[in-house]
Order: sequence, then structure tokens, then C-alpha cells
Amino acid sequence: MKVVGFCGYSGSGKTTLVEQLVARLRLAGHRVSVVKHAHHDFDIDQPGKDSHRHRAAGAYEVVIASNRRLAKIREYDLEADPNPHQLIAELSDADWVLVEGFKHADLLKIEIWRAETGQRVQYPHDPFVVAIATDSPEALPSPTQLPVLDLNDADAVTAFLIRQAARHDYRSPYDDADNEAAYVAPSADVEPDRRAGAAARRHDGTG
Repeated sequence: MKVVGFCGYSGSGKTTLVEQLVARLRLAGHRVSVVKHAHHDFDIDQPGKDSHRHRAAGAYEVVIASNRRLAKIREYDLEADPNPHQLIAELSDADWVLVEGFKHADLLKIEIWRAETGQRVQYPHDPFVVAIATDSPEALPSPTQLPVLDLNDADAVTAFLIRQAARHDYRSPYDDADNEAAYVAPSADVEPDRRAGAAARRHDGTG
């Protein structure tokens, strides 16, 4: 399974790009899943439906399935910060998993950046950013040796992912639960100080 993240501020175009990549990877014969982070309360259920009534009665999880699709809804007793690795573990087998959001996750990711948003960039300080997709490369505020992709050319971004597929082979940090230190994060072509900073953040619980 290949996993790649897409980070960027609201309005940068993450969802549009991920949508386009799903369609193109699917057309190329790949089975694709998506994990998306939501910054607010959301509900895909409908009041009055049986599944909603079960939840309202206090069910921790409700699974509803037909011969066409399945949905699982889980209620947390307390506010929880979703972990993308835990969410990926919930998925069935796929060729590619595209992770939207989770900008601080220890996943190799493509940063989405538009100059018009006025937001700062993440790549100078994040060793897991392996490429930048932008519509204004000349306006990037920090020099970089990372690949710069055309945000408006989903075909080119898809081709980039397929060329880099081996790099995105996924290993869950929970594969060796008895020895957390055995987990080696995927390598990124970045300066040593950026790698060291990320390692320090993982060990002290920040980031």
C-alpha cells in the first residue's frame, strides 16, 4: 500500500487536487482510499434515520451496510485528536491512500500552496514534505530543492506519484508495537537539521 499526504491551509486547493488524483489513479487501475481531517464537528448521518436513532440512544459505534456500501460512525466520549495511522488501519486494502490534512503527521506529503492565500509555507521546517504543488512557483517565499509541481496540472502530479510510488510504501508505526523505537520514519530528501528536528518532536510528543 502506498500512502501520501496533502497538506496546506484552507482554500489552498487540497480537496480539488485530491479529487482529481483519485479519479486519475482509479482510471489507471489503482484502488484508492482517502483519509480526510475535519477541523470541526461534522455528521454524515441524518436525524430520524435508524442509524441516527441508535447513536442518539448511546451506541459507541454504528455500522450500516447495504449491498452497495458500508459506513461506520464512531462517537468519542471525549474530544480526540485523530491519528492518521490509526485511521489508515481502519481501511481495507488499497493500492493508494491519499491523506488530506494532518499537516503535522509523520507521513510523506505534498504541500499545496497558493500565493493568494497569504499563508506561510511548511516545507522549510517539515522533513516529510517531499514536493510542493503550487500555481505560483515564482512566489515561493523560501528557496527549495524539492520538486515543484503545477497545482493546476493533475496529470503531472499523478505521473509524479506513480514515478515515486516505491518511496511511498507504507509501514505502520504500530507494526512493531512492542518496540516503538524500531519504527523508522520514511526518509525525505532534506537537510539533516530538519530530520533531527522532526525526530526530536516525535520523541518529546510535540509537532
